Amino acid sequence: MSDEKLFAEIEGFSVTGEPLFQMPIPSETSDLMKKYFEALKKYEKNPNADNLIWLGRRTAYLGKYRNALAIFSKGIKQFPEDARMYRHRGHRFITLRLFKQAISDFERASQLVYRKSDEIEPDGFPNPSGIPISSLHSNIFYHLGLAYYLDGDYAKANLAYRHCLEISDNDDKIVSTAHWIYMTLRLLNIKYEADMHLQDIKDELDIIENHHYYDCILMYKGKVTPEQLLEKAREQGSLGLSTIGYGVANWYYYNDQKAKAKQILEEILKLENWASFGYIAAEVDHKRISDSEKLHLVFD
Repeated sequence: MSDEKLFAEIEGFSVTGEPLFQMPIPSETSDLMKKYFEALKKYEKNPNADNLIWLGRRTAYLGKYRNALAIFSKGIKQFPEDARMYRHRGHRFITLRLFKQAISDFERASQLVYRKSDEIEPDGFPNPSGIPISSLHSNIFYHLGLAYYLDGDYAKANLAYRHCLEISDNDDKIVSTAHWIYMTLRLLNIKYEADMHLQDIKDELDIIENHHYYDCILMYKGKVTPEQLLEKAREQGSLGLSTIGYGVANWYYYNDQKAKAKQILEEILKLENWASFGYIAAEVDHKRISDSEKLHLVFD
């Protein structure tokens, strides 16, 4: 493979500087590609804010994250007061491991929606029930919390997630946010508050999408063992393993089983879905553990 072709296929870089290669582009007859071309035609016919957002989202779904960033950046220039532009660009900054840029975008988005009514965000991949579960405000603060978390600022992540939890109005939102706030508080060594959040999570909830997060919640509550959950995750494909596996790895980490945590993180990093939040978080944590081990070697 020539150097020119190699670099043309690099979409971004991991937190350790390793290249992240573009995902295979779907065929033109695939549903993903058809919807992309539909979004492109709509935008070309009427380049309003809604059509630009959908063009950027459909572009990202093809794995063209840098192109999506360019589209949302254009949207910010054209519609600088539209919080959705910052919300979606921030999401793709996270995908490409540009956490501080993501934080900046989500903070700006939070300012733009201040004291404004929330709105449902339509799904790019509708769930079987056809009911959208997220909103603009909840997505802004959920992703802001994630960006802080990945950047290592757990105190600010906690504040963002707490606000997100306050405005969560369905079981899916509550479970996904509780999952991340629990891990954040455990990493802050505030176990009593982390456990308090679990008390509000019932054993039987009406979950539409976030089953992986709910499974992790059940593990935190002691309803299932980490070993049982990890075995289940391995049966659910790469997304299940990266999402649930990351929760299990965290559980081992703050329960002083760092070797097990690192082993699971390495298992996740062998997967190909490098754009998933669990994979990105696994990258960050694996680097943190490895850097800590190197420091111990130096001082020992």
